[in-house]
Amino acid sequence: MNEYFKKVLDYTSRLTLDITHQDNTEELIVVSNEDKGIHQMVIDCEYPILIIEQLIYKIENSSGDHFLQLLKMNRNLIHGAFVIDEKETQVIYRDTLQLENLDFNEFEGTINALTLGLAEYAGKLLKLNQQ
Repeated sequence: MNEYFKKVLDYTSRLTLDITHQDNTEELIVVSNEDKGIHQMVIDCEYPILIIEQLIYKIENSSGDHFLQLLKMNRNLIHGAFVIDEKETQVIYRDTLQLENLDFNEFEGTINALTLGLAEYAGKLLKLNQQ
């Protein structure tokens, strides 16, 4: 287990994120903390970056306005962004961080950005997807 993955595991513990899956070979974990809006978030050490992703919802409404509104919401997120997967079937929260100089505040900022983004936009996201 390399030093970067150990650091990520430590940060995860400090933020009280429950590890629901851990693959030491792939240096990947899946975490949850329902109080923070974190559900099956994938945290993947892919040197030189850390990839953090969480499924927000499966896309039912693929209108241009839906995607335009997502782009506008991204402007207000502190870290990360709402993105669409390659198959254009899911909206995902995604952030990437540099592993080499990763610190706790940066990692925590990414987690908090999702928590705050969901608190602010959850209703709007659900409504957009149903229109």
